[in-house]
Amino acid sequence: MTSSSPFLSESDLEGVFVGRVWNPVVSGPSVVTIRDQQVIDITCKEAPTVRDICEMSEPASYVKQAPGHSLGDFGVIAGNEVGSSDQVCFLAPCDLQAIKACGVTFAQSMVERVIEEQAEGDPQKAEAVRSRVGEAIGDSLRNIKAGSEEAQKVKQALIDEGLWSQYLEVGIGPDAEVFSKSQTLSSMGPGAEIGLHPISSWNNPEPEIVLVVSSRGDIAGVTLGNDVNLRDVEGRSALLLSKAKDNNASCSVGPMIRLFDQSYSLDDVRSARLDLRVTGPDGYELNGYSSMSEISRDPLELVSHTIGRHHQYPDGFVLFLGTLFAPTEDRDIPGEGFTHKLGDIVEISAPGLGKLVNTVRLSTECAEWTFGVSHLMRNLAQRDLL
Repeated sequence: MTSSSPFLSESDLEGVFVGRVWNPVVSGPSVVTIRDQQVIDITCKEAPTVRDICEMSEPASYVKQAPGHSLGDFGVIAGNEVGSSDQVCFLAPCDLQAIKACGVTFAQSMVERVIEEQAEGDPQKAEAVRSRVGEAIGDSLRNIKAGSEEAQKVKQALIDEGLWSQYLEVGIGPDAEVFSKSQTLSSMGPGAEIGLHPISSWNNPEPEIVLVVSSRGDIAGVTLGNDVNLRDVEGRSALLLSKAKDNNASCSVGPMIRLFDQSYSLDDVRSARLDLRVTGPDGYELNGYSSMSEISRDPLELVSHTIGRHHQYPDGFVLFLGTLFAPTEDRDIPGEGFTHKLGDIVEISAPGLGKLVNTVRLSTECAEWTFGVSHLMRNLAQRDLL
């Protein structure tokens, strides 16, 4: 009898999944799928990377029939220590794709970005600003469509109250915010540690749907992500976005990519609900969610803002779609809201996509990122896969 996996249930596995594991036999990554509770290595010359599979016209059909061999029981491998060089363990499922993210795609959470900016990254000032913003716009952001006439009226109301913010422009204006979240091959996968820059004292997880998009702009599949957010750093200045977002171990993707087929499509993404649970070493527990039905821009629109004649991605990209979740519940000090503590366990889950679990550390304490594109290319060449 096989053991169950901590991140994909039996009902989840009704779909077609592709991912990556560290394979100590070849001292590098293998492309895998799950069949009959076994982790099946499907790496081959035709598709040595996940990127290659996502470039195919029908990725799910290919993975269903791709030849391969078992690396072991799914539940056992999923429970192996991440980062170990001598045993098979799961990695982030993306490889050569660029790692992009959309910000402020939910009008409700946009308000928190305005608050961060107005409070200049100071959590003690946030509650007063939050009250002022609430009085100015009330519930007018519910189900608002970015770029619409209604959105323009809300934007003007905030400006009239002296609450102008650049986040209003990308949150409800005509153009979406799309930024580079992390570097190719740097994302952490299920079970890994995720990092906070040590200069931050006000931060939170961001549970998000992550699209996997080909170089043609076709959506091959979807997975989960944690766009770790440093509220104080970004709140001080939007020009610090790269310092707030792109640090060692600051991006988590996984557990695996569910490829689109008849059982799961973009409509399932549009109606998806993500649940978040943070469990602290102090016994603290936070529960939240993000509902894709409340997004201000459709996923296809966000893809079109990212790729087109204006910008190409020869190896495709993964795209974080943003989050409705914005924690305001006080953890320690009244009025300061939520912030992480080292050792927090973050669980992000969604039906059909499984669960992404990571432990919070400082970026300076997480293992350094050392396996880049050059290392992958050399490894694949040594294995006669290129």
